[in-house]
Order: sequence, then C-alpha cells, then structure tokens
Amino acid sequence: MLYFYPKDNTPGCTQQGSDFRDAYKDFKRAGVEIYGISRDSLKSHESFKAKMKFPFELLSDEHETVCKLFDVIKMKNMYGRKVRGIVRSTFVVDEKGVLAREWRGVKVPGHIQEVLNFVKAL
Repeated sequence: MLYFYPKDNTPGCTQQGSDFRDAYKDFKRAGVEIYGISRDSLKSHESFKAKMKFPFELLSDEHETVCKLFDVIKMKNMYGRKVRGIVRSTFVVDEKGVLAREWRGVKVPGHIQEVLNFVKAL
C-alpha cells in the first residue's frame, strides 16, 4: 500500500502517518506493507520517521517520478494562492502488482480505518 502525502512535519501529514503507525500491526496481520511517499528529501524523511516512530518506510520522490505515475500532483489553493502539490491519496496494490483500490483527495479522519477494512476484505 502506498500513501502519498504533501509534506513531512505538517499537522495533517503527521496525523495521517500516526494513524497508519497506530494501525500498523493490523495492516501487517492483513499481509500489507505500508509506504509513505512525498517530495521531501531522504534526510527529512529519516528525521520525521524517527521523531514519529513510524515502523514503515517513507520514500522520497523529489523528482516527482512516482507522483506523476500515480497522477497525484495537482494545482491546489494554499491560503488563497495556487501552488503545485501532492493531493493526499492512497493506493492498494495486490500481491500480483494490480491496483486493487485508490482513494484520492483523502481527508485524514477515518481514512485509515476505511483502508484497513478494505485490505482485510481482500
């Protein structure tokens, strides 16, 4: 499972990562690995991961290669101005490498439970 998030150490992204961390054992029992992806550097990721005690990997996509592949870079409104950024999204890829489900424009509250319910049903 891949989840794309805008930026390390921001409130929504910290909550999202913490929710995945707190449910990590349940995802593992369902046979699912979690990978978080943003455009932040590896150094930023390592610091964020250590600070938040995330048991899963954070992948750096500074050149937006994977972000473009999953089409998660969009123009967004940030305090009244347009900026390019990652739209919070989650993708479940099955053991055969087939996309099983996607969520785009994710709102953090309740999302992790929805994803967990889906993977348990696979």
